[in-house]
Formats: sequence, C-alpha cells, structure tokens
Amino acid sequence: MSNEFVGAISAYFNDLAPDWVRDQIEAAKKNRVLDPSYPYEERMDKDDYEDQLEALQIELVKMLSWVRSSGARIAVVFEGRDAAGKGGSIKRIRENLNPRAAGVVALSKPTEREATQWYFQRYVEHLPAAGEIRLFDRSWYNRGVVEKVFGFCTDAQRETFFAQLPGFESTLVQDGIHLTKIWLNVGRAEQLRRFLDREGDPLKQWKLSWIDVEGLQRWDAYSDAISETLERSHTTAAPWTVIRSDDKRRARLAVIRTVLQGLDYDQKDESVTGAPDPNITGGPELWSDPGDTGR
Repeated sequence: MSNEFVGAISAYFNDLAPDWVRDQIEAAKKNRVLDPSYPYEERMDKDDYEDQLEALQIELVKMLSWVRSSGARIAVVFEGRDAAGKGGSIKRIRENLNPRAAGVVALSKPTEREATQWYFQRYVEHLPAAGEIRLFDRSWYNRGVVEKVFGFCTDAQRETFFAQLPGFESTLVQDGIHLTKIWLNVGRAEQLRRFLDREGDPLKQWKLSWIDVEGLQRWDAYSDAISETLERSHTTAAPWTVIRSDDKRRARLAVIRTVLQGLDYDQKDESVTGAPDPNITGGPELWSDPGDTGR
C-alpha cells in the first residue's frame, strides 16, 4: 500500500532543511552520532548493547511476574518529537512480556463524542488495573505540545489542561499507580535522518504522516511548546525523566532502567538494573533545543 507522503521528506531535505542539517547528514559516517553536543561521538557497540538489553529484559520478566502476583499497577508515559524513539523503546520493553498484562496505549485522534468529554476521560479507561502495565505511546500530553503546535486546541483549553494536570496525575499516584513519565529528546539532524530512513524503507513507510511532514517545518514551535510543557508538568508527585535519544541503543537501555528504577520486585538484580546513564538521563534541566546545533 503506497503512502502519499513518500517523497515529501526528501523534498524537505533538498529544499527547506537548514544548510547545517543537510551538512551533518551528508557528512555522517557509519555509527557516528550527528549532534556534536551529544556526550558520545559514536553509537554504542552492538554486542555490548545486546548483552545489556538481554539482561535487562530478563529483569523486565521478573518485574512483570511481581506485578501480576502483587497486583501492582504500572503506567509509563512516553513522549517526545516524532522519530525520537518512543515506539522502538516500547517494543524492547514488551518483546518478552505477556501482552495480556503489558499493553500499549496509542490512541488516534478523538472521535466527535470524545471531543466533547472531559479531556482526560478517554485516557482514564486505559489506565492499568491490578497486575497490569500500560505503556502510553503518546498520552494526555498531546494537548501540551502537538495540539498547541497545530492549533488543534484553543489557548483556553490548553490552560485548563495545565490547571487540571497536577491534580490528575497526583490522584493517579495517590491511588497507587506507579507513574513514570519519559521524554525522549532527539536532535534536529538525527530526526530528519530517521525520517529519510523511513521514507526509503518499504517496511517503515507506513509510519509517515502529514503530522511528520508538517512538523519538520515547525521545529521552533515544537521547541517552545515542549519547554513550557516540561516546566509546567514536572512535579514532585509525577516528575519527568528526560533521555537524550540521538543514540537509540543507549536511549533504550536508559529507558528500561528508568522503568525498573524504584520498583522493588522479587529477585531484582541491581547489578544489572543500576541507574540510567547520567550522561544522557536527567530531569527537565537536561532538555535543550537541539535545533541550533551546528550553526
């Protein structure tokens, strides 16, 4: 099945992308990280990555067994720009888990009926019950960023969202849900390189959408919305973990360690889980707009 947006990414690269973005992509060598501000020059060694990933996935299996036996409820929110690595990280978490207990929530745009409901209502029905993990591939934070950037909500609706948000998330935590919020931050050149890879791969072209194409031209608007959202939604009850995802391998390991962190499950091997890489993991202070890198 053809995708009408195939070719649009290449057109943006050739005609509209900043010169420094094209230069970084064209000069890229295999396994080199594009963003010069990233703390590592090259991607993580594949063998090392796969060894750590396998060990961490064993920990995830242990963790899910504990979740099911204890009745714990786990919700993990994944946010970030398009192509930041949300889907890939979620895939590695779920790879060896029972899909009945570890589910993904990836909602499409609201129906006409949903659009008239309380904004958080359609997300509430997807929250985990006892013994479940729910991984949100984008979430209620659409209103903070995507809806703002594309004008899908009014300023008043967005202000209401921010006013209600702390109470909503605090209620989830007080009710016993283990809530983890992860923001994946990718550089501008790396994002475009990933879109170009999708465009050139028949197995990934289905991922391309109008939002992806238009979003490339709204980098600054996204940056403003992201910065404000992180500032206004980082709370003691529900803090953000920001992970720089220019290297997918390091980011995926940091994501899994972030999810496992703070969960006291049976037979946990802390020599495996450890702390997420502090060079690429932190709070909102770690987030920066990588859109000017290379200028």
